[in-house]
Amino acid sequence: MSDPIAPAGVNPQIPNAARMYDYYLGGKDNFAVDREMGDLVLGIFPQMREIALQSREAIREIVEHLAGQGIRQFLDLGSGMPTRENVHEIATRVAPDARVVYVDHDEVVCAHGRALLAEPERVAMVHADVRDPKSVLDHPEVRAVIDFDQPVGVLMMFLLHLVPDEDRPHEFVAEYRAALAPGSYLAVAHAGSDAKPETMARITKLYEQANSPFRPRSRDEVAAFFGDFELIAPWDLTTPEDLPMFMDEDLAKTGYCGLGRKR
Repeated sequence: MSDPIAPAGVNPQIPNAARMYDYYLGGKDNFAVDREMGDLVLGIFPQMREIALQSREAIREIVEHLAGQGIRQFLDLGSGMPTRENVHEIATRVAPDARVVYVDHDEVVCAHGRALLAEPERVAMVHADVRDPKSVLDHPEVRAVIDFDQPVGVLMMFLLHLVPDEDRPHEFVAEYRAALAPGSYLAVAHAGSDAKPETMARITKLYEQANSPFRPRSRDEVAAFFGDFELIAPWDLTTPEDLPMFMDEDLAKTGYCGLGRKR
């Protein structure tokens, strides 16, 4: 498999979490170093590929549900490499007038994202650091697409377990929640630390060699990201094994997927 050409400023010799995820999904937007690191992770936890594939199904279900509830604006934070069934494609099938902003700090991700956009007035790809909510919420491209006086569906899918505690993830997520209008939703999918602690510790060590840390969290730590938002069943963190992405009994509590609504 030949590697894509690395954009200026991108080091193809350092593994990248977004490109590793693309590799798990069977994508082509990754480098040899990402595949090598991905294979090491799969050697420890072969279910990672299945979780990645099923995670796309979880995103589809949540976006379809939100569009069915009348949400017409989506903010996909830490969107990762464009792949099959992107958020704007899912949302516009249900609601053709839906608008979507993707946000990622990775130049490769943004370059590929912009290449896919056909309707910049309805879909935008923004290069920004989600750990700095003000830089995202006040970004002119975000403001051109999203009206924060109206409900928004904010997606943080498989993002926050790549943020270490020292970056204060619970604090910056609270800033996003505070900026949302009533009726908005927050969706979070996160690696869990309540099962397979030895396996998770080994994966954490591997990700230290990549461009992102890996910080699985407990059910209570994940629930704290929702603050006083009302958790919506079945994405209410109570029975993760009932969700499609965790149907395998062996995967229960290796991850959590939650959806909360601002009253």
